[in-house]
Amino acid sequence: MLTEERLQTIQNMIERRKSASIQELVEELDISESTVRRDLTLLHQQGRISKVRGGAMACGSHYSAEDDPVSSRRDRNLEEKQAIARYAASLIRPHDFIFLDAGTTTEWIIDYLSERNVVFVTNALTHARKLSQMGYTTYIPGGEFKAATEAVVGEEAVESLRKYNFTKGFWGTNGVSPGGGFSTPDVKEAIMKKTAMEHCAERFVLCDSSKFSQYSCVKFGEIANAVIITTEFTKEILGDEFYDYETGGKIRLAAAAAALH
Repeated sequence: MLTEERLQTIQNMIERRKSASIQELVEELDISESTVRRDLTLLHQQGRISKVRGGAMACGSHYSAEDDPVSSRRDRNLEEKQAIARYAASLIRPHDFIFLDAGTTTEWIIDYLSERNVVFVTNALTHARKLSQMGYTTYIPGGEFKAATEAVVGEEAVESLRKYNFTKGFWGTNGVSPGGGFSTPDVKEAIMKKTAMEHCAERFVLCDSSKFSQYSCVKFGEIANAVIITTEFTKEILGDEFYDYETGGKIRLAAAAAALH
């Protein structure tokens, strides 16, 4: 394959998926990692893609390297978050043992809870306080408190999660894309999310439409490993296999809750 042909192939792949990791490009094009890195640098210099840590994104996609404070995110895309959270809460059944991730969308789940015989583990102090005040048995992992996201993180918190086996879990995410998977800017939060996912039977990621084709520093899960709950979606964003939500795909539209249940 000629150099320009290879560059165009890489660009097309990234534009189609919105993002791609170095490893994905190595495997799909059957070329060396060093060649991929050189090609990405050249494409970036030519303004044809945006090179980021571990891969590249299509021009116009958004890359976040740090979390905005909770106070600045709480009212962002509020109606979407509420619809998503309401649907997520409807999935909770009696005797569920739930992991509830920190985040402004996951917090709204608490407002729509109807089942009473449920136990929660959460790494968000705000979530824990609200759940406890409502009478739910609630556990908090010990560890480091991160002010920006109001989440408990760190080695001690991760270790405490490993003793649990959750029936369901609900996570927030900063971005979701084929190459970047579910991602977040902070490595400690990513490890918490990833560990909880590994100990959970059913996994749901709450994702308003602004999160698609977004890319943060650290991947905490593959998009095939959890059901995405959202309000708006087109198959061009992630692919056909995620679009068929009514027949067992990996997308569920909160607006279609009545049809699905």
